[in-house]
Amino acid sequence: MFKVVIFLKTFYLDMIRTKTRYFQYFLIFPLFFLFGCAYSFTGSSVPNHLKSIAIPFCVDKSGSGEPNMADNFTSSLIEQFISDNSLAVTDKSKADALLDCTINSLPDSPVTIQGGENVSSRRITINARVVYKDFVMKKTVFDKSFSNYGDYSTEGDIPTNRSNAIQTAIDKITEDILLAVVSDW
Repeated sequence: MFKVVIFLKTFYLDMIRTKTRYFQYFLIFPLFFLFGCAYSFTGSSVPNHLKSIAIPFCVDKSGSGEPNMADNFTSSLIEQFISDNSLAVTDKSKADALLDCTINSLPDSPVTIQGGENVSSRRITINARVVYKDFVMKKTVFDKSFSNYGDYSTEGDIPTNRSNAIQTAIDKITEDILLAVVSDW
């Protein structure tokens, strides 16, 4: 044991004298570890007086003619809240809060253009307005616009690729909405 202590003491003293790169790393590494472990939340959880939320059928005002768009959006949003389990999803007459969603637009634009002006991928974006009301406190918590997207390839089965991109955009935007509801307090 005594020999180990002497060895370590000698080793560190040699490192200090020669100012080796290893010694510098040895000093810097703990600092990265300490400062890298800091994490904080910007918001907090849902207020105690809110136990349930109503999510009525989403309105599609995008004019896109996309079949089942409002159904898929509403279903995905409800699934997000059920999975999160912070608020119980119920009908409007029993709810403490309401989440009213309107899809305003569904632009589809080129993302990647290859030689000869050929579009190889496109981006479909969902823009929605969400009104979040607290029935217990009788106030509107927020009235916000949300936007998210999904990219798809113009090669292969384009309708399936586009449909998958829309579902990706729906999944992303409904997660954004959930996070705004449960953490922006």
